[in-house]
Amino acid sequence: MMWRTCGMEAEVKRMLALGHWPHSCSEDLRAHVAACGACGDFVTLTQAFRAAHVQSVAAASPPPAGVLWWRAQLRRRDAARQRIQRPLVGAQLFALAVTLLFLAATLMWETMRGLSWTAEIAVWFASAKQSSAFHLDALWPFAGGQSNATLMYLVPGAAMLLLLGGLAVYLATEKQ
Repeated sequence: MMWRTCGMEAEVKRMLALGHWPHSCSEDLRAHVAACGACGDFVTLTQAFRAAHVQSVAAASPPPAGVLWWRAQLRRRDAARQRIQRPLVGAQLFALAVTLLFLAATLMWETMRGLSWTAEIAVWFASAKQSSAFHLDALWPFAGGQSNATLMYLVPGAAMLLLLGGLAVYLATEKQ
């Protein structure tokens, strides 16, 4: 194979690089490319490569930069959410375990005492039906001479668990 060079090749390359071929070049240069094999082959190959390049870029069609940035932000937020949820699940499991332990201890204690709190609730409902007004004194365990202090410890204990559980969730989510 023999490489042929031409004296007008530099001018043809310049016109192709600037994008002026064939409309903005002189009639003499177009006539030379039609007559010269090396320049004609060079123009044909360059135009074929440019057409293939335009087709491959059009086929790739990357999404706009704004869409890429938005997807990256969503991925970052999702990863942060997953990192935050791990301690929350641990705190929720701990709160559930403490609540179940508290419930089991209360039930065991009440079982040993004879489950007297069910009778107290029945008395409260009976007294509420008899009177037309609701009195807060009926909720106090020592009202009416009752000596059972089960609910006196049960209600504040449950309230304390709810308060501490809420505080734990608040502190875990505050460090986002």
